[in-house]
Amino acid sequence: MTKRLSEMSLETLWLALLGLLLAGYFVLGGYDYGVQLLHPLLDGEQQERNGLAPRNTALDAIAPFFLGNEVWLVAFAGVMFGAFPHLEGTLLSGLHPLIVAILAGLVLGNAAIQLRRRTPSARAQRRWGALIVCGGALPSLCWGLVIGLLLYGVPRRADGSFHIGPGDVLTPFVLACGATTALLFAAHGAAFVALRSAPQQAARAGQLGTALLNATGAVALLPLLLTLFGAGPTMTNPRTAAALTALLAAALCGARWWLVRGRHGRAFAATCCATALPVPLLGAGHHPYVLITPSGTGLTVEHAVTDSATLHLLSAFGVVLVPVILAYQAWSWWAFRGRTSHRHADYF
Repeated sequence: MTKRLSEMSLETLWLALLGLLLAGYFVLGGYDYGVQLLHPLLDGEQQERNGLAPRNTALDAIAPFFLGNEVWLVAFAGVMFGAFPHLEGTLLSGLHPLIVAILAGLVLGNAAIQLRRRTPSARAQRRWGALIVCGGALPSLCWGLVIGLLLYGVPRRADGSFHIGPGDVLTPFVLACGATTALLFAAHGAAFVALRSAPQQAARAGQLGTALLNATGAVALLPLLLTLFGAGPTMTNPRTAAALTALLAAALCGARWWLVRGRHGRAFAATCCATALPVPLLGAGHHPYVLITPSGTGLTVEHAVTDSATLHLLSAFGVVLVPVILAYQAWSWWAFRGRTSHRHADYF
């Protein structure tokens, strides 16, 4: 009995680490995608009209952290592959179309950002700019669809595998989750630009962020109402899910409150909470299931996790690697703290 309790504690620890990495990726990658979505509305045209070097203040805000935030996604995939191989094999194959779309968006956005500054033609820069927007919109929307599908449940076959089709994605609940996440990431990006930019640009980003938070709250009501009226998911732990949903609503309200009052640091902290909360909502709301079907059954943590010997071996590496990732992220934020300057913009 004692041995089994120890194994369960280790499984829970690795599940919490898996959720932490995904939530961290949503927070840090989320503002990258949001800034890409908004950069045409927060550009540096005024500098060009004044004869200065063309700058894009929105993209400058993410310049020091460019590509670094994807480390969390790589770490998440590594933990899922090593500690939860049965989940990884089922999940990645079943969500293959959406995963490919997310990766395509990542490659498209990263390449477009790099090539935009190396293109002298204004017409070509506009084309790259459009691709940057697509590179932010595609992962934002698809991650929302993934969250919606996992909350609602996926159609598992007798062998445990599943495959999503258009009919599984094009449902009101899943589409509403996709739209809500895209708007939330955009608002998160606006809060980040407001935190990092000069006062005039920060005020403009704050106004845009306030409007986006209003839209996020309005669209988020749809999946909530669908759930309340029986057309959404049936949560395994409804009280926990309700508490986390209330926290998400409070984070959105707090972000709007502080953006309106120019408290950009607090507003960004609130949007960080809002972008992270879908992960514990999914994990704690359906615990002990890590993959659920619409009927309320599915793959449990016990069946998804690897054997205890492998977990103990992975723990030895995790004790070293996780602090390194956290230290790297903390160092990058400390090194490039403060508002955007031209030395940051040199990345692009």
